[in-house]
Amino acid sequence: MKIAVVMGGISPERNISLFGGKAIYNALIRKGHEVIAVDPAQGVKGVFDINSLEISNSPIGIEELSKYDRRELINCINSDIFDGVDCVFLLLHGENGEDGLVQSLLELRGIPYTGSGVKSSSLSMDKMTSKMLFAQAGVPTPPWSVVDKDSIGDLDLLESIRRELGRAIVVKPINQGSAVGVTVIQDGNLDDLSEAIKLASEFSHEILLETYIPGKEITVAILDHEALPVIEIKPDEGYYDFIHKYTKGKTEYICPAELEDHVFAFSQSISLDAAAACGISDYCRVDLRVTPEGQIFCLEVNTIPGFTELSLFPMAAKSTGIEFDDLCEKLIKLGIESFKRGK
Repeated sequence: MKIAVVMGGISPERNISLFGGKAIYNALIRKGHEVIAVDPAQGVKGVFDINSLEISNSPIGIEELSKYDRRELINCINSDIFDGVDCVFLLLHGENGEDGLVQSLLELRGIPYTGSGVKSSSLSMDKMTSKMLFAQAGVPTPPWSVVDKDSIGDLDLLESIRRELGRAIVVKPINQGSAVGVTVIQDGNLDDLSEAIKLASEFSHEILLETYIPGKEITVAILDHEALPVIEIKPDEGYYDFIHKYTKGKTEYICPAELEDHVFAFSQSISLDAAAACGISDYCRVDLRVTPEGQIFCLEVNTIPGFTELSLFPMAAKSTGIEFDDLCEKLIKLGIESFKRGK
């Protein structure tokens, strides 16, 4: 098959997308496919040699992102680059790729692609919308509130939110991944909370505040409507931020997680329910927290999880005997099948 691995794009997670895209590109080459690497941020010149590119593992800053034009995404997908392509392996993380935008362009061209469709990608990317879907489906999720940048310095508003959510609060951009723009406030300091909102507002217009859940951080990969083994995430200090996600030796991963049997099974069950609530196709990864008492809270659904050498989805698959190259090929086949059915 002729496969286009679409990576890079226009989001702070651009470099992580390139790392994962390189791994997928080489895996599919090893499987005997005709493969092209495409960065839609480059428009009609999007095809490039991924193996000759030096990639930083740092997030892209707002200033650097500003040099890219979203219209180039349309120009790229609409170009002859994709003529004759049997399937697109989508590995665009975050805004302008994981949110349904590129999926909609591929739908218009009638080109199959991996992962979830337009609607479920959009719903899952918006943390407020997905939490509303969790609540409707009976999936436990931490208490939350949404503000915008006008809340910066509004101490009366922040005080009322603190009373509602507690003193330990997680502040997140509403539509980013990889912990970009995330701050954990442990002591309820309102000035710190205001600064955290200011940071998050650099990445999205709306900001999600949610109650911090003490305990263990875990994640569950979903592959073809089946939950893979639970993974526990243990950063060496602090919380699981961008540095801990993508720096070797900064985080310990335990797969399968050392949880009581009923907690392990319930984590998988909740993850399947969360994925179903968001209408997920083919695969995803669900992030959760487990309290010391064994309560489980769903944080979010990742429709295009990472595929670097440290990434959790390939780790979970490997623990069941699915090697990386086979996993990449399986996702291509699932993508074509779900596209034919209508994602």
